[in-house]
Amino acid sequence: MNFLSKYTTCLSAAKSTQTPLRRGLEEFFERGLALPKEHTVTGRAWRAAELRLKSFDDLHKLWYLNLKERNLLSTQKAEAKRHGIQPTAFTNKSRVIKCKKNMARILFVLNERRIQFELAQQALKSQPALSTLPESVKSEIEPASIQNNPL
Repeated sequence: MNFLSKYTTCLSAAKSTQTPLRRGLEEFFERGLALPKEHTVTGRAWRAAELRLKSFDDLHKLWYLNLKERNLLSTQKAEAKRHGIQPTAFTNKSRVIKCKKNMARILFVLNERRIQFELAQQALKSQPALSTLPESVKSEIEPASIQNNPL
């Protein structure tokens, strides 16, 4: 079995899957219904440790997925209220809480990254330039591979 063959099958399977194309107001309704009859089973909220492993693009996508989910749930809540359905009979409170937790944790992780980036910039600015250091100090800082292989 070729090393790449298992990855090619995964890629071809991923290309063949399709998501329903919904536009405009349809995105505010779950399965095309203003008030779905059956309860939707959902997973847990993302943990901050899991989100720290995600790229900025993935966090950006997750943010907007959660925002769309919150909008969908707000639409369902407004529809239930408009139809006079009691909040106890029709509630997605756990899903709303998960969305809010996800969004708060994404902001927390992004803020952690921003703080670390600012600290790294400050540390870089406070370090003296290598050109102003004596040769004895340069040899300790620079790895041997850089010293032996001038460009």
